[in-house]
Amino acid sequence: MSAFRDLPADRRYQQEFADETGVERPVWADYAVRGEARVILHVEAHPALRGSGAASRFMQALADHARAEKLTLIPHCSYAVAWLKRHPEYADVTA
Repeated sequence: MSAFRDLPADRRYQQEFADETGVERPVWADYAVRGEARVILHVEAHPALRGSGAASRFMQALADHARAEKLTLIPHCSYAVAWLKRHPEYADVTA
């Protein structure tokens, strides 16, 4: 697993996770900037990671990043909406 990264030029958060063969594959979220908020437009995991829990671990890293940077998350992606609803401990970073 790589470190969580914000790629502001691409307006993307990204992190890599090992698939079942040990190859590092990405999970990413595209976002829009709205002041101190980040609108989460789309979350996607490489097909080899689907069902492995990597996207959930990525979302936790994203929410932790938002908290550390004092950002608010506005989820538009259905996966981000559902994940944040299942994790009320991150209500402080959710709009």
